[in-house]
Amino acid sequence: MNAQENLIDQLESVLASKDLSKRADILRRVTDLFTHGSGKFSEDQIELFDDVMGILVGQIETAARAAFGSRLAQLADAPGKVIRTLAFDDAIEVAGPVLQHSPRLDDAALVENARTKSQGHLLAISTRTRLAEAVTDILVDRGNHQVAASTACNRGARFSTPGLSTLVKRAQDNSELALSVWSRPDIPRQDLMKLFGQASEIVRRKLEAADPQRVALIRAAVAEASDQIQTTVRAVSRDYEQARAHVGSLHSIGQLDEARLQEFVRAGNFDRTAVALSMMCNLPIGAIERALVRSEPDQLLVLAKAIDLSWETTKAILTLQAGRGGIAKERMDRCFASFFRLQPKTARTALQFYRLREQADRDAPLSS
Repeated sequence: MNAQENLIDQLESVLASKDLSKRADILRRVTDLFTHGSGKFSEDQIELFDDVMGILVGQIETAARAAFGSRLAQLADAPGKVIRTLAFDDAIEVAGPVLQHSPRLDDAALVENARTKSQGHLLAISTRTRLAEAVTDILVDRGNHQVAASTACNRGARFSTPGLSTLVKRAQDNSELALSVWSRPDIPRQDLMKLFGQASEIVRRKLEAADPQRVALIRAAVAEASDQIQTTVRAVSRDYEQARAHVGSLHSIGQLDEARLQEFVRAGNFDRTAVALSMMCNLPIGAIERALVRSEPDQLLVLAKAIDLSWETTKAILTLQAGRGGIAKERMDRCFASFFRLQPKTARTALQFYRLREQADRDAPLSS
């Protein structure tokens, strides 16, 4: 008690002084007192510390503020107003530890900080143990590539549908971000397939524009890289392995038919739909996956007609291909007209061509 009374006496004199070193020292001692009793103070007592610390922290040097913030950052009962002051400090060495760790910052404060502060502040926020959708929406929209990649790598981050869409779109032309998105277990595999398919197209167009004389070689190289990515994505997907086992067992006993396929499609199960179409069309799984994630429906229409699927099932597959945004009525009407205009014999001929092309690609020697 004597030590506390002595501290209060010193506080009175320090507040009247302009000596920054004295203010930093008294703040350190006040912080010692708080950290030693953390978890035992009443709300009124915490508010008192908040007022005292708030007066002192604004009038000390950056290094002292940074040391102070680091000590309070992980305390569950740290004074709220002081924590907010530290979090919004322009100096990232002060704000960073608080933004990374403090449980006293709610989502509203994090959202406000992410909207107004520097990329360093956003990067610090992106590493928090838990990130709500409202926070990640801003991080992936306003943050630079480093912030977006850090957010994507954070397993405690949750994404809204628009946030995820922004993240995937940004990843199309940034390999580091693409790999971060790829590693997330909560992103549907079909979204990953679209991501890499679109990224491959962007890469291919850039390379072809730079070297028009080697178009064929460039296309082959990009296709080979895409196949390798698809294979790797499947290899780490538990859902794909389960789908292959389930659909394979149905196929082996003669129970894989349109009704089963429609069941998979209606459930929105990308993996089972892809495996089923692969087996029913006798095409490699990679070819089916690419057809399911492309923006153009023509190949799916051919495959559906070739294996005698109804328009109802074909329409469901096209809807699955379109993803969250759905498919416009005008486009579906055009698909309907194309589907009924396409002759089954023509479709089966095209399917045979697809098989020959896939076989030729597999048999082609690797370039040196």
